[in-house]
Amino acid sequence: MAATLTMAAATSELRVDHLPSDPLLHILSFLDFRDLVHCSYVSRRLNELSKHNPLWRALCSKHWLLSDVDRLQSGVSWFCLFKQYYRDLGRYIQFYPVLKRAWEQLKSFLQQRCPRMIASLKEGATEVELNDIEAQIGCRLPDDYRCSYRIHNGQKLVIPGLMGSMSLSNHYRSEVLLDVETAAGGFQQRKGMRRCLPLTFCFHTGLSQYMALEPAEGRRMFESFYPCPDQTAQDPSAIDMFITGSCFLEWFTTYVHNVVTGEYPIIRDQIFRYVHDKGCVATTDDITVSVSTSFLPELSSVHPPHFFFTYRIRIEMSSSASPEAACQLDSRYWKITTSDGNVEEVQGPGVVGEFPVMTPGKVHEYASCTTFSTPSEYMEGHYTFHRLANKEEVFHVAIPRFHMVCPPFREPVVRTVNPCECFIWSEEEEEEEEEEVLVLGASCCFNQKASVVLEAGSRRQDASSLSDVIGWFGFFVCFG
Repeated sequence: MAATLTMAAATSELRVDHLPSDPLLHILSFLDFRDLVHCSYVSRRLNELSKHNPLWRALCSKHWLLSDVDRLQSGVSWFCLFKQYYRDLGRYIQFYPVLKRAWEQLKSFLQQRCPRMIASLKEGATEVELNDIEAQIGCRLPDDYRCSYRIHNGQKLVIPGLMGSMSLSNHYRSEVLLDVETAAGGFQQRKGMRRCLPLTFCFHTGLSQYMALEPAEGRRMFESFYPCPDQTAQDPSAIDMFITGSCFLEWFTTYVHNVVTGEYPIIRDQIFRYVHDKGCVATTDDITVSVSTSFLPELSSVHPPHFFFTYRIRIEMSSSASPEAACQLDSRYWKITTSDGNVEEVQGPGVVGEFPVMTPGKVHEYASCTTFSTPSEYMEGHYTFHRLANKEEVFHVAIPRFHMVCPPFREPVVRTVNPCECFIWSEEEEEEEEEEVLVLGASCCFNQKASVVLEAGSRRQDASSLSDVIGWFGFFVCFG
């Protein structure tokens, strides 16, 4: 009797091979590609099911953002297509979908708003090319950086730059996203900037954002920053840093998000890096005033404290306003409060020398700038208008409070070291210092095709080289 029951139990056992295909495929659809591959080794049945095309179609879409068109063009199954991409880009699988999507969103946006920038993008670099760059600079490139450069190898050295512009009456900045070969040519080894790779470059100011490839001299590994020489230190290697990102992935995707969501406005076919707080809007009767701000690192310093900001103001009269509401701006009033509590009041005629007339539907925009000795402050105030139909009718239009905050900054390690220790160098080190490349300069020479090649400037500069190798530090001295 017991033997009979045992045989009955054995025959009633549920075997995976006996399950219908549909529930098995449904279960397999919850697995990632690694687990799916592992399942293929369990049995012949699971081996067959684990290669089911719809399973790999979903995984190709998830990890490589591939569509049915891509699969048809490849002429292979989804499973084989996944394997092809994995062999080529498998080391970047955690970064690729995020960066690929960011690039596609950016290109789609630029195609509509700034189409000429699309032509400046370069084709992706190969693994061999990236490996050669690592061997050239003697440092490992982070995988998120390599992944992005497999998609697009930066852009051509043209204006406007992909990484944003800024324009004032006597100042212009436009940052190019450097291709990896040009970036490697500007790789820094000098004291204060050791193991730093430039990410961007501006022809007009010499400004660059850098990425730290090693945790040295107070920098954290792979963070991006603007260098800012310490004007109060005797040691030239004392360089403060305005931090712009903790890693390349965050730095790039945050920028793309600000562009495609409209956070950064498009002005004259260029991306301007103004930041607009959506709460920074005030409406008085038929007139609305909104403000966006931007920090200019190339005109700022931490030591001494000098923080330069620009703000862009939009004044708009509602299109539904009556013609009798037409008015003209007479004067402005500002109340400025710094982070240390100091308050200053400023008033004067017009705005940047203009006295705009506002009529229904009209928009007037202007940009101005200011400097502070504290890293954060806010401004608020009002404009004084008079009606065109009745000059005696004078009224105020509120300017909303807007905050200006510089990016987080960090002091170099040498500021925390005994000053006597900073200058105890051997003769060999002094000779090396003389031959090291200058971080803040780059000379530009044009070939017959008008492309630009960045070359490191020598520390022994003469008068003629300074015109080409001004660097953002020299620019700061002129305007700061």
